[in-house]
Amino acid sequence: MKTTTQGRAEGSKEFEFTARDFERVRALIHKKAGIALAESKQEMVYSRLARRLRATGIGSFVSYLDQLEQGGSDEEWEAFTNALTTNLTSFFREAHHFPILADHIKKIKEPIEIWCSAASTGEEPYSIAMTACEAFNTLTPPVRIIATDIDTNVLNTGANGVYSIDRLDKMAPERAKRFFLRGKGAREGMVRVRPELRQLITFKQVNLLESNWGISGQFDAIFCRNVMIYFDKPTQGKILDRFAPLMKPDGLLFAGHSENFLYVTDAFKLRGKTVYELEPNKKAGLSQPRRA
Repeated sequence: MKTTTQGRAEGSKEFEFTARDFERVRALIHKKAGIALAESKQEMVYSRLARRLRATGIGSFVSYLDQLEQGGSDEEWEAFTNALTTNLTSFFREAHHFPILADHIKKIKEPIEIWCSAASTGEEPYSIAMTACEAFNTLTPPVRIIATDIDTNVLNTGANGVYSIDRLDKMAPERAKRFFLRGKGAREGMVRVRPELRQLITFKQVNLLESNWGISGQFDAIFCRNVMIYFDKPTQGKILDRFAPLMKPDGLLFAGHSENFLYVTDAFKLRGKTVYELEPNKKAGLSQPRRA
């Protein structure tokens, strides 16, 4: 199989990618990030990692994976992980959660702390911040938001807070006007999140599989939406059990619409609409703040 595009037969791959190569990738990303890649993802994996082979000048998947396993650089491990993470998000995705959050934070003691644990390109933590501003009718609500993700590329996008204007297509015009600044000239067609909103959020890289998250609680709410679907059940259970001591007794855990945590941990019970709260016996042990 040729390793350049020159002279390659139509429909053939630039790099050889065997079933064994795919299984090696699945094992590496599971060990590194807890992601359980389905067998149906072979073509996706090839497409994304072929870019890494081109970027590094390595001529085969075997050699690339050998280098990773035999002491790959932190930079390449980061690029490998970034390539295989999926970042599908939007502002106010799963919109039913945000009125629940607004009601919750208006009833609790200030200051309020919220962790968005799969922040992607920032739309979710900014949606949380907008909800807080609307709940308290101010651009400076008593809320601190920690936004984390394993993918450093998407975190940079979130921290910059600059988006294509079509990302706001489904947002109410008055909300868009209040929280975003329109670009002009060379920046026409783009919007930037207002600086007051950005100041509510700290973006930070966290791998939920690492033993030390570097996150201290306690949180009034944790958003962990549409990321657990990439983990196997034992990994889901370990992460959820680590969330529990980081939450205030009346804290809420927000899950994605296709995620069900009831059968992987006994730390939480379903409150409704994919929102969870701590089991009563867990609340009893949370009188003192704990560190991750």
